[in-house]
Amino acid sequence: MGNPENTESATEAGSANERGSWTRGSVQHRLEGLIRENRFTIAVVFPFVGAVTLVASAEGLLPAPLAYNPLFILFGTLVMRSPLVVGLLPRIGGWALACLGVLTVYTYAIEIVGVRTDWPYGAFEYTIQLGPMLLDAVPLALPLFFIPLVINAYLLTLLILGDRSDAAHYRIPAAIAAVVAIDLVLDPAAVAIGFWAFVPPGVYYGVPVSNYVGWVLSGTVAVVLVDLAFDRRALLERVRDCEFVLDDLVSFVLLWGTINLLYSNWLAAGVAGLFCLGLFGTDRYDLEMVRTSFPGRR
Repeated sequence: MGNPENTESATEAGSANERGSWTRGSVQHRLEGLIRENRFTIAVVFPFVGAVTLVASAEGLLPAPLAYNPLFILFGTLVMRSPLVVGLLPRIGGWALACLGVLTVYTYAIEIVGVRTDWPYGAFEYTIQLGPMLLDAVPLALPLFFIPLVINAYLLTLLILGDRSDAAHYRIPAAIAAVVAIDLVLDPAAVAIGFWAFVPPGVYYGVPVSNYVGWVLSGTVAVVLVDLAFDRRALLERVRDCEFVLDDLVSFVLLWGTINLLYSNWLAAGVAGLFCLGLFGTDRYDLEMVRTSFPGRR
Protein backbone atom coordinates (compact mmCIF):
# COMPACT_ATOMS: atom_id res chain seq x y z
CA MET A 1 0.00 0.00 0.00
CA GLY A 2 1.15 3.56 -0.68
CA ASN A 3 1.94 6.05 2.03
CA PRO A 4 -1.32 7.85 2.99
CA GLU A 5 0.58 11.09 3.53
CA ASN A 6 2.09 10.92 0.02
CA THR A 7 -1.34 10.15 -1.45
CA GLU A 8 -2.87 13.13 0.36
CA SER A 9 -0.03 15.41 -0.80
CA ALA A 10 -0.46 14.27 -4.38
CA THR A 11 -4.20 14.94 -4.20
CA GLU A 12 -3.61 18.43 -2.82
CA ALA A 13 -1.03 19.12 -5.53
CA GLY A 14 -3.46 17.94 -8.19
CA SER A 15 -6.18 20.21 -6.83
CA ALA A 16 -3.78 23.14 -6.75
CA ASN A 17 -2.77 22.48 -10.36
CA GLU A 18 -6.42 22.28 -11.36
CA ARG A 19 -7.14 25.59 -9.62
CA GLY A 20 -4.07 27.14 -11.24
CA SER A 21 -5.23 26.03 -14.67
CA TRP A 22 -8.24 28.36 -14.34
CA THR A 23 -6.44 31.54 -13.35
CA ARG A 24 -7.26 34.73 -15.24
CA GLY A 25 -4.04 34.42 -17.22
CA SER A 26 -4.73 30.86 -18.31
CA VAL A 27 -8.32 31.65 -19.29
CA GLN A 28 -7.05 34.65 -21.27
CA HIS A 29 -4.51 32.42 -23.03
CA ARG A 30 -7.18 29.89 -23.98
CA LEU A 31 -9.56 32.56 -25.25
CA GLU A 32 -6.82 34.12 -27.36
CA GLY A 33 -5.98 30.72 -28.82
CA LEU A 34 -9.64 30.19 -29.69
CA ILE A 35 -9.82 33.55 -31.48
CA ARG A 36 -6.58 32.94 -33.39
CA GLU A 37 -7.73 29.53 -34.55
CA ASN A 38 -10.99 30.96 -35.87
CA ARG A 39 -10.02 34.42 -37.15
CA PHE A 40 -11.20 33.85 -40.71
CA THR A 41 -14.53 32.40 -39.59
CA ILE A 42 -15.16 35.23 -37.14
CA ALA A 43 -13.95 38.17 -39.22
CA VAL A 44 -15.03 37.04 -42.71
CA VAL A 45 -17.52 34.17 -42.70
CA PHE A 46 -19.82 35.57 -40.01
CA PRO A 47 -20.22 39.06 -41.55
CA PHE A 48 -20.70 37.58 -45.03
CA VAL A 49 -23.41 35.20 -43.80
CA GLY A 50 -24.91 38.07 -41.80
CA ALA A 51 -25.07 40.34 -44.84
CA VAL A 52 -26.72 37.64 -46.96
CA THR A 53 -29.32 36.69 -44.34
CA LEU A 54 -30.18 40.30 -43.46
CA VAL A 55 -30.66 41.25 -47.11
CA ALA A 56 -32.68 38.07 -47.66
CA SER A 57 -34.82 39.02 -44.64
CA ALA A 58 -35.39 42.51 -46.01
CA GLU A 59 -36.33 41.15 -49.43
CA GLY A 60 -38.77 38.56 -48.05
CA LEU A 61 -36.67 35.59 -49.15
CA LEU A 62 -36.50 33.89 -45.75
CA PRO A 63 -39.36 32.15 -43.91
CA ALA A 64 -40.78 33.98 -40.90
CA PRO A 65 -38.90 32.02 -38.18
CA LEU A 66 -35.56 32.90 -39.80
CA ALA A 67 -36.17 36.42 -41.10
CA TYR A 68 -34.68 39.01 -38.73
CA ASN A 69 -34.33 36.29 -36.12
CA PRO A 70 -33.13 38.21 -33.01
CA LEU A 71 -31.29 35.21 -31.59
CA PHE A 72 -29.26 34.88 -34.79
CA ILE A 73 -28.57 38.62 -34.82
CA LEU A 74 -27.43 38.69 -31.18
CA PHE A 75 -25.35 35.52 -31.51
CA GLY A 76 -23.65 36.77 -34.67
CA THR A 77 -22.94 40.13 -33.05
CA LEU A 78 -21.43 38.49 -29.98
CA VAL A 79 -19.17 36.30 -32.10
CA MET A 80 -17.96 39.24 -34.20
CA ARG A 81 -17.34 41.31 -31.06
CA SER A 82 -15.29 38.53 -29.42
CA PRO A 83 -11.85 39.53 -30.83
CA LEU A 84 -12.24 43.04 -29.43
CA VAL A 85 -13.48 41.85 -26.03
CA VAL A 86 -10.82 39.15 -25.65
CA GLY A 87 -8.13 41.50 -26.91
CA LEU A 88 -8.95 44.21 -24.37
CA LEU A 89 -9.64 41.98 -21.34
CA PRO A 90 -6.11 42.36 -19.88
CA ARG A 91 -6.58 46.15 -19.83
CA ILE A 92 -10.03 46.17 -18.25
CA GLY A 93 -9.82 46.82 -14.53
CA GLY A 94 -12.15 48.40 -11.99
CA TRP A 95 -11.75 51.96 -13.31
CA ALA A 96 -12.34 50.88 -16.92
CA LEU A 97 -15.43 48.94 -15.87
CA ALA A 98 -16.77 52.00 -14.04
CA CYS A 99 -16.26 54.27 -17.05
CA LEU A 100 -17.79 51.72 -19.42
CA GLY A 101 -20.69 51.33 -16.97
CA VAL A 102 -21.34 55.07 -17.14
CA LEU A 103 -21.15 54.85 -20.93
CA THR A 104 -23.67 52.00 -20.90
CA VAL A 105 -26.14 54.07 -18.88
CA TYR A 106 -25.58 57.05 -21.16
CA THR A 107 -26.11 54.85 -24.26
CA TYR A 108 -29.53 53.75 -23.01
CA ALA A 109 -30.49 57.25 -21.86
CA ILE A 110 -29.62 59.12 -25.06
CA GLU A 111 -31.32 56.48 -27.21
CA ILE A 112 -34.53 56.50 -25.15
CA VAL A 113 -34.58 60.29 -25.31
CA GLY A 114 -34.02 60.07 -29.06
CA VAL A 115 -36.87 57.63 -29.63
CA ARG A 116 -39.36 59.53 -27.45
CA THR A 117 -38.48 63.15 -28.26
CA ASP A 118 -36.87 62.98 -31.74
CA TRP A 119 -33.79 64.71 -30.26
CA PRO A 120 -30.87 64.68 -31.00
CA TYR A 121 -31.00 62.31 -34.00
CA GLY A 122 -34.27 63.33 -35.60
CA ALA A 123 -37.53 61.38 -35.71
CA PHE A 124 -36.86 57.64 -36.02
CA GLU A 125 -38.26 54.34 -34.86
CA TYR A 126 -37.12 50.74 -34.67
CA THR A 127 -39.03 48.80 -37.29
CA ILE A 128 -37.97 45.35 -36.07
CA GLN A 129 -37.10 44.03 -32.61
CA LEU A 130 -33.38 43.47 -32.20
CA GLY A 131 -33.96 41.18 -29.25
CA PRO A 132 -35.67 42.15 -25.96
CA MET A 133 -36.62 45.83 -25.70
CA LEU A 134 -35.91 48.09 -22.72
CA LEU A 135 -38.95 50.16 -21.65
CA ASP A 136 -40.56 49.15 -24.93
CA ALA A 137 -38.29 51.69 -26.59
CA VAL A 138 -34.74 50.51 -27.35
CA PRO A 139 -32.99 47.13 -27.67
CA LEU A 140 -31.65 45.76 -24.41
CA ALA A 141 -28.48 44.80 -26.33
CA LEU A 142 -27.91 48.40 -27.48
CA PRO A 143 -24.54 48.78 -25.66
CA LEU A 144 -23.33 45.64 -27.44
CA PHE A 145 -24.15 47.30 -30.75
CA PHE A 146 -22.84 50.80 -29.97
CA ILE A 147 -19.95 50.76 -27.49
CA PRO A 148 -17.65 48.42 -29.48
CA LEU A 149 -18.04 50.72 -32.50
CA VAL A 150 -16.75 53.63 -30.41
CA ILE A 151 -13.86 51.57 -29.06
CA ASN A 152 -12.96 50.34 -32.56
CA ALA A 153 -12.92 53.93 -33.84
CA TYR A 154 -10.79 55.00 -30.88
CA LEU A 155 -8.25 52.18 -31.29
CA LEU A 156 -7.92 52.73 -35.03
CA THR A 157 -7.36 56.44 -34.35
CA LEU A 158 -4.57 55.69 -31.87
CA LEU A 159 -2.80 53.44 -34.35
CA ILE A 160 -3.09 55.82 -37.29
CA LEU A 161 -2.07 58.93 -35.34
CA GLY A 162 0.94 57.24 -33.77
CA ASP A 163 2.89 59.64 -31.53
CA ARG A 164 0.38 62.42 -32.24
CA SER A 165 -2.20 60.45 -30.26
CA ASP A 166 -0.44 61.70 -27.11
CA ALA A 167 -2.07 65.09 -27.72
CA ALA A 168 -5.73 65.22 -26.73
CA HIS A 169 -6.47 67.96 -29.27
CA TYR A 170 -5.51 65.48 -32.02
CA ARG A 171 -6.77 62.29 -30.43
CA ILE A 172 -10.27 63.25 -29.30
CA PRO A 173 -11.52 65.08 -32.43
CA ALA A 174 -10.04 62.40 -34.70
CA ALA A 175 -11.75 59.63 -32.74
CA ILE A 176 -15.07 61.51 -32.79
CA ALA A 177 -14.74 61.93 -36.57
CA ALA A 178 -14.07 58.18 -36.88
CA VAL A 179 -17.20 57.39 -34.83
CA VAL A 180 -19.34 59.61 -37.07
CA ALA A 181 -17.74 58.02 -40.15
CA ILE A 182 -18.72 54.60 -38.80
CA ASP A 183 -22.32 55.77 -38.72
CA LEU A 184 -22.00 57.04 -42.30
CA VAL A 185 -21.59 53.34 -43.11
CA LEU A 186 -24.01 51.86 -40.56
CA ASP A 187 -27.18 53.92 -40.79
CA PRO A 188 -27.77 53.82 -44.58
CA ALA A 189 -27.37 50.04 -44.56
CA ALA A 190 -29.54 49.61 -41.45
CA VAL A 191 -32.29 51.72 -43.05
CA ALA A 192 -32.01 49.73 -46.29
CA ILE A 193 -32.60 46.41 -44.55
CA GLY A 194 -35.34 47.78 -42.30
CA PHE A 195 -33.70 47.86 -38.88
CA TRP A 196 -35.03 51.37 -38.27
CA ALA A 197 -36.54 54.22 -40.26
CA PHE A 198 -36.41 58.03 -40.14
CA VAL A 199 -39.62 60.02 -40.56
CA PRO A 200 -39.44 61.73 -42.95
CA PRO A 201 -36.55 60.01 -44.75
CA GLY A 202 -33.38 62.07 -44.99
CA VAL A 203 -31.20 63.07 -47.92
CA TYR A 204 -28.38 60.59 -47.23
CA TYR A 205 -29.88 57.24 -48.28
CA GLY A 206 -32.88 57.89 -46.07
CA VAL A 207 -30.86 59.28 -43.15
CA PRO A 208 -31.28 62.99 -42.19
CA VAL A 209 -28.41 65.34 -41.42
CA SER A 210 -29.81 65.75 -37.89
CA ASN A 211 -28.83 62.14 -37.20
CA TYR A 212 -25.17 62.98 -37.68
CA VAL A 213 -25.44 66.08 -35.53
CA GLY A 214 -26.74 63.74 -32.84
CA TRP A 215 -23.87 61.33 -33.43
CA VAL A 216 -21.37 64.15 -32.94
CA LEU A 217 -22.95 64.75 -29.53
CA SER A 218 -23.24 61.11 -28.46
CA GLY A 219 -19.88 60.26 -30.04
CA THR A 220 -18.14 63.04 -28.13
CA VAL A 221 -19.42 61.81 -24.76
CA ALA A 222 -18.62 58.20 -25.66
CA VAL A 223 -15.09 58.94 -26.88
CA VAL A 224 -14.27 61.01 -23.79
CA LEU A 225 -15.47 58.18 -21.51
CA VAL A 226 -13.45 55.58 -23.45
CA ASP A 227 -10.42 57.88 -23.31
CA LEU A 228 -10.83 58.16 -19.53
CA ALA A 229 -11.38 54.42 -19.09
CA PHE A 230 -7.93 53.22 -20.14
CA ASP A 231 -4.28 53.93 -19.55
CA ARG A 232 -3.62 55.02 -23.12
CA ARG A 233 0.00 53.88 -23.33
CA ALA A 234 -0.78 50.47 -21.86
CA LEU A 235 -3.79 50.19 -24.16
CA LEU A 236 -1.76 51.09 -27.23
CA GLU A 237 0.91 48.57 -26.27
CA ARG A 238 -1.77 45.89 -25.98
CA VAL A 239 -3.32 46.83 -29.32
CA ARG A 240 0.07 46.66 -31.03
CA ASP A 241 0.83 43.26 -29.47
CA CYS A 242 -2.60 41.70 -30.08
CA GLU A 243 -2.92 41.10 -33.82
CA PHE A 244 -6.65 40.33 -33.81
CA VAL A 245 -8.01 43.14 -31.60
CA LEU A 246 -9.32 45.12 -34.61
CA ASP A 247 -10.93 42.12 -36.31
CA ASP A 248 -14.31 43.34 -35.05
CA LEU A 249 -13.83 46.46 -37.19
CA VAL A 250 -13.01 44.19 -40.14
CA SER A 251 -16.31 42.37 -39.54
CA PHE A 252 -18.15 45.69 -39.39
CA VAL A 253 -16.69 46.89 -42.68
CA LEU A 254 -17.45 43.60 -44.45
CA LEU A 255 -21.00 43.31 -43.09
CA TRP A 256 -22.28 46.85 -43.54
CA GLY A 257 -20.08 47.67 -46.51
CA THR A 258 -21.48 44.66 -48.37
CA ILE A 259 -25.06 45.63 -47.57
CA ASN A 260 -24.41 49.16 -48.81
CA LEU A 261 -22.97 47.77 -52.05
CA LEU A 262 -25.97 45.50 -52.57
CA TYR A 263 -28.33 48.47 -52.18
CA SER A 264 -26.17 50.79 -54.32
CA ASN A 265 -25.38 53.11 -51.41
CA TRP A 266 -22.14 54.04 -53.15
CA LEU A 267 -21.01 56.86 -50.88
CA ALA A 268 -21.58 54.78 -47.75
CA ALA A 269 -19.70 51.88 -49.37
CA GLY A 270 -16.90 54.30 -50.21
CA VAL A 271 -16.58 55.31 -46.56
CA ALA A 272 -16.36 51.60 -45.69
CA GLY A 273 -13.55 51.40 -48.23
CA LEU A 274 -11.74 54.23 -46.42
CA PHE A 275 -11.89 52.16 -43.23
CA CYS A 276 -10.31 49.30 -45.20
CA LEU A 277 -7.45 51.63 -46.15
CA GLY A 278 -7.13 52.67 -42.51
CA LEU A 279 -6.92 49.04 -41.41
CA PHE A 280 -4.28 48.27 -44.03
CA GLY A 281 -2.43 51.37 -42.84
CA THR A 282 -1.97 49.79 -39.40
CA ASP A 283 0.44 47.25 -40.99
CA ARG A 284 -1.41 44.32 -39.44
CA TYR A 285 -3.65 43.45 -42.37
CA ASP A 286 -2.04 42.38 -45.64
CA LEU A 287 -2.25 39.54 -48.15
CA GLU A 288 0.03 37.34 -46.06
CA MET A 289 -2.21 37.82 -43.02
CA VAL A 290 -5.28 36.92 -45.11
CA ARG A 291 -3.53 33.80 -46.41
CA THR A 292 -2.49 32.58 -42.97
CA SER A 293 -5.91 33.30 -41.49
CA PHE A 294 -7.55 30.55 -43.52
CA PRO A 295 -8.24 27.45 -41.41
CA GLY A 296 -5.36 25.00 -41.58
CA ARG A 297 -2.90 27.54 -43.03
CA ARG A 298 -1.32 28.81 -39.81
